[in-house]
Amino acid sequence: MPSSRFLLRGLLAALPLLAGLAPAAALASDPVGRLYRAYEDPARSHWSGTGARPLVVTVWYPAAAGSEEQDWSLGVFRFGRSALDSPFADAARRPLVVLSHGTGGAAAQLAWLAAALVRAGYVVAAPNHHGNTGAEAERWPAGFVLPGERARDIPVLIDRLLADPQLGPHIDAGRIGLAGFSIGGYTVLAAAGAHLPVAERDARCRRQADNPVCVLPPEAGFSEADVRELARTDAPFQAALARDAQPLRDARIRAVYAMAPAFVSLAGPEHLAGVQVPVRFALAAHDAQIVLDGTRQAIAAGLPQASVQVLPQAGHYSFLAECDARGAEVLPELCSGPGTMSRAQLHRQVEADAVAFFQAHLQPPVAGD
Repeated sequence: MPSSRFLLRGLLAALPLLAGLAPAAALASDPVGRLYRAYEDPARSHWSGTGARPLVVTVWYPAAAGSEEQDWSLGVFRFGRSALDSPFADAARRPLVVLSHGTGGAAAQLAWLAAALVRAGYVVAAPNHHGNTGAEAERWPAGFVLPGERARDIPVLIDRLLADPQLGPHIDAGRIGLAGFSIGGYTVLAAAGAHLPVAERDARCRRQADNPVCVLPPEAGFSEADVRELARTDAPFQAALARDAQPLRDARIRAVYAMAPAFVSLAGPEHLAGVQVPVRFALAAHDAQIVLDGTRQAIAAGLPQASVQVLPQAGHYSFLAECDARGAEVLPELCSGPGTMSRAQLHRQVEADAVAFFQAHLQPPVAGD
């Protein structure tokens, strides 16, 4: 797992507390609404072993005309504009896209894509994956090394959203898609049927020691020995390992958009065969955090019907939120990408591509189907 991803933890730790921080506000002709939910999954435990697994979620949606959008930023990152807790624009049922953030990140990092999807007519929801998010104060090693638990957040979140008395009536349960970045890209593939068990992943990593997705960074705060000890002694870890042996595929998912997905370079065709829905990949030509050629080869072998876009001016972190001017100075690896195209321009390109993909595959059901 790339080391600099963990820098996001400190920058994003205060996100839930600063959700309403907004120095500027203005009316918009097509305002994006934003609200929060704190759900739980009682079938799985908190990594501490006490209580249920938390599922803190950001939801974006078309807001009522006249809603006041506000700037949203934290640290060096800018998360666009949205209208906090505004009413919905109308009573229509809209397709849902669930987003999954990268390692150590948070839902806010994909706010740029969420806003574009909302303006195209979608409801968008993104969890902060417990144990693997900078929106939590404590670091849980299990959350970093057991990505299958992130994938299992997805169907639970869909269940909670559809049952939510405020949100459920605005969601078309027959039109659900997923999009994710980095380990979030693997997360959404796994929720749709991909299955690379931890034991097989680790065995492949022993043969590919230089693959960046196999390397624990020093600032992770834990070692491989710590992980082995957890596997031997920790009940929540052991329960998650048992679940990891079972593939997951939520039949409600109709399309998947994966951006620079982690672990795919380790996957054989048998690990991707369970994905039976349309998939679109957005890859970065200058990605130092995943093996680009290996990822493309795995996609060609395991998902030959999937389509792939390679962004020639992009690096791995081009998919993160835009940074302010100070970010380029203090966090150049996260804020300054390769090439001459700005991050904003790259985002617009990916937004257009993702919207077109979901518009093609999340069409309203035909009458009589």
